[in-house]
Amino acid sequence: MKQLRTLATRLRLAPLIAGTALCLQAGAATTVHKFEPTAQLGGSTLQLNGKGTRVRLVFKAYDMALYTTQRATTRTEVLALPGPKRIQFTALRELQGTDLGRLFLRGMADNTPSQQMTRHALATTRLIEVFSGKPKLAPGDTFAMDFVPGKGTQFYIQGQAQGEPVGDDEFFTLVLRIWFGESPADTQLRDALLDGGKD
Repeated sequence: MKQLRTLATRLRLAPLIAGTALCLQAGAATTVHKFEPTAQLGGSTLQLNGKGTRVRLVFKAYDMALYTTQRATTRTEVLALPGPKRIQFTALRELQGTDLGRLFLRGMADNTPSQQMTRHALATTRLIEVFSGKPKLAPGDTFAMDFVPGKGTQFYIQGQAQGEPVGDDEFFTLVLRIWFGESPADTQLRDALLDGGKD
């Protein structure tokens, strides 16, 4: 009798276990969008450090790539790495611009002391304004954030620069913490961005 109860329990749990496995596989899925292996920025050649897909619940939101001057395999290395960097995205479903900006801001706040956030209020406000100015991002639309030391962070939507660069080196570190902080937006995406851009 005890064996029958154990078997019944296992049968009930099987769909749950299978569903969990599928969700984990979805989070680590290969990107839909192809990212170039290198990029030019600030007079430097950047290499594709890694790429991944942001999954919220079971929906794929965007593909993302991180470009750096040299290979970084841990979040600590990414945050400490000097030189220019690029974060590039491609929307995989319709995204509300304002919602996306707020999610980025929340990701920064979740990984940054409040005093640091206050110091960069102007730059974070600009981030919100950039995405609020684009009511919707359609599947296939692109956006990016380029950082050049001494110049700041330049936001792009569909390859078009959105105003002038903002913030300093520390501000871009706050941006990176969205995905590489103590409480990253998506741990599987973080790991993919540190995985060398392999297919």
